[in-house]
Amino acid sequence: MDEEYADAECALHHENPFQLLVATILSAQCTDVRVNKVTPRLFRRYPTPREMAQTDEEELQEIIRSTGFFRNKAKNLVGAARRIVETFQGEIPETMEELLTLPGVARKTANVVLGTAFGISSGVVVDTHVKRLSYRLGLTHNKDPNKVEQDLMGLFPSERWTPLAHLLIFHGRQVCDARKPRCEACALSRLCPSSRV
Repeated sequence: MDEEYADAECALHHENPFQLLVATILSAQCTDVRVNKVTPRLFRRYPTPREMAQTDEEELQEIIRSTGFFRNKAKNLVGAARRIVETFQGEIPETMEELLTLPGVARKTANVVLGTAFGISSGVVVDTHVKRLSYRLGLTHNKDPNKVEQDLMGLFPSERWTPLAHLLIFHGRQVCDARKPRCEACALSRLCPSSRV
């Protein structure tokens, strides 16, 4: 997979840890493509946590409306920005424990920020693609994302956790589709217990 997807990286467009955090919160129940259409305007309006912490939630809701669940996401974004400003002096925390204190942040979001923005391998990002492919490939028998993450962490060394998620996500989008996996085009078909080839 390293050879097949040499350019695998985070699909959310960002220039700094704050932007990545915001984009990842927005990506819940939304495609990365949609998030990437919304964030340029959002980041121009709110370049730092300070501006976002001071905004009116309704203004923020209008900008992020197309990402779905916009009221809850706006509330979480403003809450997270305020906590970052008040508790972390405007800097994005660099530990799992601190990130989990931010509204709208669970393990998946924290793993994205830590692994991609800071190069810290604290766990494996388990999104819908990683969960589906891990199960199909026989890397886990679990469906709960936290248990899938624990299984993957036990199978791969920590320095592979962040790239592993990127590779599985790329593979899930390009080949191992949820409804119609293209097993005949899959580099892993000879290793995959779910292969139809």
